[in-house]
Order: sequence, then structure tokens, then C-alpha cells
Amino acid sequence: MSSRRQQSLVGTWLLVIAAMIFGMVVGGGDVRTIGAGFILQQWQPFFGILPPQSHAAWVHLFGLYQRTAQFQTLHPTMTLAQFKALAWPDILDRDWGRLMALVFAVPLAVFWWRGWISAKLGAWLIALFAAGAIEATMGWMMTYQGMFGLLHPSPLYLGPHLVLAMLIFTAMLWTGFSLRHPEPMPIEGYTGLRTLLTWSVGLLIVTIGMGALVAGSGGLHVDHSFPLMNGHFFPRRGWALHPVWLNLVANPRTVQFEHRVVATMTAGVVIVAASIGLRAPLGPRARDLFLLLAGLITLQYILGMSTVVSGMGDLGYIHELTAVLLLASCIACRHALRGAVPRPVATKLTMKAAE
Repeated sequence: MSSRRQQSLVGTWLLVIAAMIFGMVVGGGDVRTIGAGFILQQWQPFFGILPPQSHAAWVHLFGLYQRTAQFQTLHPTMTLAQFKALAWPDILDRDWGRLMALVFAVPLAVFWWRGWISAKLGAWLIALFAAGAIEATMGWMMTYQGMFGLLHPSPLYLGPHLVLAMLIFTAMLWTGFSLRHPEPMPIEGYTGLRTLLTWSVGLLIVTIGMGALVAGSGGLHVDHSFPLMNGHFFPRRGWALHPVWLNLVANPRTVQFEHRVVATMTAGVVIVAASIGLRAPLGPRARDLFLLLAGLITLQYILGMSTVVSGMGDLGYIHELTAVLLLASCIACRHALRGAVPRPVATKLTMKAAE
């Protein structure tokens, strides 16, 4: 098999991992939406792949949850059957993470052993695997906070947890795209558009992280109006928490305000980038990517407004998933322009004279 074919297969494998990360967002978002974030107060990363195999095992797991403040305050009458209904999505989400680790580690070892992966690429992929292990550990630490009096997962964990996932997702997509298309298409000019897309990717990750803060702080349940927040530009009681800095990450009204402002800025930057990309003579593949980007950013902003006004958790869940797809499309657009180089000065002068 040619080295080019080997490289392409490795790239495809990484894109599969990226798709599985999206699957983790699907599962984790569902667990959060149904309020099951503290349900499983037991973590066995290597030996916990099987669900409880007996009634006694289920009772033991239920007993751990009954020690949490969430159970004692919000669900004191919960039955074992109701506990199982909430536990299963969390079990499946954790098993999906274990499967993803296997799908990453086993092919990595095989590809490296067969010489398909260079030492530099191997070190990079090991770093990404380590980042995934940190991500899983953060998830458990967030869950275990249920034993310390919290009623819901803390936004101080939820935000960084999702941001790290998006950074790993971005790295996987970029590396996979680069292996499948190792030689960038040379493009004269449009370096400004490339920079704009770089900013777009960064802003999208920040906006997604702020969305996690909204979900974790309960920001979905306050100020159901748009564009003003119940008649105010900045929400009332926006600085009610002490110390003051805590409002920036845990006050539901302030966090929602931050998310609105940054999301609007992000939408503006992405729309400008998509508009320039659609008008540029970059070829049909790039045009399709920019068309997808334009459609997704429009849909995402509409979903965001609708979620705020309605206060519907299920709509917020769809909003979260669309954000990840939007990020992926933006990364693809940015990757398509990695071969952009500045126009020669003589060409710029000729174009200026023609104007």
C-alpha cells in the first residue's frame, strides 16, 4: 500500500474519532438535559463497562445516589425504577467514552507498529489521547461534586469540560483533514479571510463554553425575552452574587447576558467570513463548505433566540448539537484556505489601477 493511501486511512480514522466525540456531546447533553448528571456516583473507568448485573447491585448504586443533596432535596420520593430510567443514559454515555478510547488506542498502536505514523504524529496523537483522559477525569470530578451538597453540576466544571472537548474535537478534525489532504491547494490572496476564519473558530469555542455556563447556572430559566432582557440591556440583579467575579460564571442572568453578547459577535464574524467565502472564486468544494457555514450560523442564531424566549431545555439541547456541527463546518472552511498566500505586490497594483 502506498504511503499516500496509508496517510489517508489514518486521516479517515481520526475523522471517525471526531464523529465519536460528537456522539459524546449527544450523550452528555442528553444526560444533562434530563437532569441525570449526578445519578451515577461510582466511577470504574476500566472495569465498569457492564451495567449492574443484579438487583442488589442496582440497589447499591441507588444507595450512593441517595446520599447526594440532589436526591434528598429534589427527588426524595424517587423509586428504583425511576433511578434506572435516569441511570441508563449515563451508563451508555460512559460506555461510549470507553469505546472511543479503544477505537483510538488500538488502531494507534497498530498504525505505529506498521510504520504508518511518524514519531512526530505519534507524539501528537498520544497528547490528544492524554487530553481525552483528562476530559474523562474532569467529567467524573464534576459528577462527584454531587456528594458535596450541590444540586446540579457546577458551571465551573461544565464550561471547561465542554471547552476541552471542543479543543480535542478541533484538533482531531484538523489533523484528519490534513492527513487526507496533505498538500494545501495554493490560493493567491484571501489571507484576510483565512485570518477571519481562524478568529471564527476561536470565537465559536468560546461561545460554546459560555453556552455550557448558561446550562450549568440555570440561565435557561431566566429573562425570556430578546433582544433586551426583560426590558433591560444588562439584566437586573446581574451583580447579586458575592464575590463579584462569581457573577461572571454562576449568576444565571449575567451568564446569559455574556452568552448573548459573545454569540452575537461570533455570528457577525462568521457571517462576514461566509459571505466573503461565497463570493470568492475558490472552487465548488470550498463554495459548498461556505454555503454550509452560512446556513448553520443562521440556523444556530435562530435556535439560540428561540431557546432564550421559550426556555425549553430540549431546544437548548438541539442548539448545543448544532453548535458543534457549526464549529466543524468552520474548521473545514479554514482548512480549505490553509494554502492561501499574499498576492504579489505587482498584482495588487494592477488591480488597483484597473479600479
